[in-house]
Amino acid sequence: MTKNLDNDGLSSIVESYDIFYIDLWGVVHNGINLHKNAIETLEEITKAKKKYVLLTNAPRPNKVVKLFLEKMGMSNDIRENVYSSGEAALSYLKKNLLNKKFYHLGPRRDFDLFLDFKKNKIADIKESSYLLCTGLFEEQEENLNYYKELFKEHLDKKMICTNPDLIVDRGDKRELCAGSVALVFEKMGGEVVYFGKPFPEVYNQSIDNKDKKALSIGDNLNTDIKGANLLNYDSLIISNGVHKDEITKEGIDIVSKKYEVVVNFIQKELKW
Repeated sequence: MTKNLDNDGLSSIVESYDIFYIDLWGVVHNGINLHKNAIETLEEITKAKKKYVLLTNAPRPNKVVKLFLEKMGMSNDIRENVYSSGEAALSYLKKNLLNKKFYHLGPRRDFDLFLDFKKNKIADIKESSYLLCTGLFEEQEENLNYYKELFKEHLDKKMICTNPDLIVDRGDKRELCAGSVALVFEKMGGEVVYFGKPFPEVYNQSIDNKDKKALSIGDNLNTDIKGANLLNYDSLIISNGVHKDEITKEGIDIVSKKYEVVVNFIQKELKW
């Protein structure tokens, strides 16, 4: 049974944990504005002498995510806790694929992920050794059939996906993410290497979590909550996020069973 913390707040359970993994998009901001109560909660976690990571599936290096948050008005003390799936992917690419030719799937703005090896980016997918997926092309943001056609002759190539999220809400608008493109490739028989939640590597890279009691907080059952389950962490779902309509209609107990996850706590928004 999932416990509702809307009345008691996160303060009621903070002493039970050493580390908090907190999603950014959907919990701390909505892609446009910071959530005031969430920022206050982060400040209170620090006052309680607890550690937290702002763990995001953003397909960008940490420094780029921090710059984005700075423009939103987030203080430096909070920004220092950011760790992105892009940073985890970058580490892997530098170690394993630095000199290989790649074909980039995603918007042009994501170029900062491969700035150090941009000379290996090629325009023709036929000449690539691997596929680097950071999202959808700007001109093909909604048509997944386009990618099916694109991949048909290239299923022997490995895809690196830097954001396992399927969808995200930017303000009131729902958008597809890199995970949706990777899923198309995978269903066609291609091999995908994912970086980000729910895969354990990104949690382990972001902070020393050995023998620590952790709580994962997020709005996505497929990534934030499933990741917590895989690592035997407790979880808190923010119900005002990507599953808002489902949870409002069916309730968290039914929805969590549908997604085959265990949710320990629920809040409408992150609040102290």
